[in-house]
Amino acid sequence: MLGNLIQKFKDGLAKTRQGMIDKIREVIRLKPTLDEETLEDIEEILIQADVGVDPTLRIIDRLRERVKNGEAAEDLENAVQQFLEEEIRQILQSHPHNARPTPTTKPHVILIVGVNGTGKTTTIGKLAKRYTDAGQKVLLAACDTFRAAAIDQLSIWADRAGVDIVRHQPGADAAAVAFDALSAAKARGVDIVLIDTAGRLHTKVNLMEEVKKIRRVIAKAQDGAPHETLLVLDATTGQNAIAQARQFHQDLDLTGLVLAKLDSTAKGGVVIAIADELGLPVQMVGLGEGIEDLRDFDPEAFIEALFVE
Repeated sequence: MLGNLIQKFKDGLAKTRQGMIDKIREVIRLKPTLDEETLEDIEEILIQADVGVDPTLRIIDRLRERVKNGEAAEDLENAVQQFLEEEIRQILQSHPHNARPTPTTKPHVILIVGVNGTGKTTTIGKLAKRYTDAGQKVLLAACDTFRAAAIDQLSIWADRAGVDIVRHQPGADAAAVAFDALSAAKARGVDIVLIDTAGRLHTKVNLMEEVKKIRRVIAKAQDGAPHETLLVLDATTGQNAIAQARQFHQDLDLTGLVLAKLDSTAKGGVVIAIADELGLPVQMVGLGEGIEDLRDFDPEAFIEALFVE
């Protein structure tokens, strides 16, 4: 099982590996020593992979110190690779990742937020399938009432996952949809309620207020709800994803992140930047188009996919 997970990460991180680790290997392969120019080249590669400026500068400073101390004198390529692996592991393991709570309240309510185009609705469909496969009864709440297409898209995913959906007409009050969904969930003995919300820019105050209203309504309808608030980020947007996460967390007190489209980018270093700068757990990642391609984030699988041939 672990082998399959690592292979899935290797396949999904192929572009990032090529754009970051393979490039670094090329830079140092013919070098007898790590000079300042080479360190600057490595720094540029890490920043281009969206590892983040602050963690990159710290990594390069520590690597420079090791060079001065003679720790990277022999087998330079492997020494640098081992050093980078240690540094990235330390950053990723400094924060919890699979800390999603085990559902103890029925229904367990998960509010899912994010800007348009991140893959939010697709993520909800994949998550619904995961819970269904685990024997849980799932209900979707179509609270993105601004776009008829969004309601239709979620309905298609509900059919694919074999779950029920509560939907109103386009333009309906999103909080009312959420309330009706919780009422239906209680009546039908549902285990998990996944609430979709309108894709909103993190800078749009009025739209952020709407999702806060949804939170207030479901908190009154169900003790402790929402039990999770997950932000879906598009890995291909790199550093912009961090700005989104920072604002959403400030407004909504996020419990975790889902990084979609990780397989579509050479900038998967954003996982490292998120862990370093935000301290929020990346709990799941999208590693493909299939309904079963939403995977729990595993730091060791991520590291092995990057560094092990």
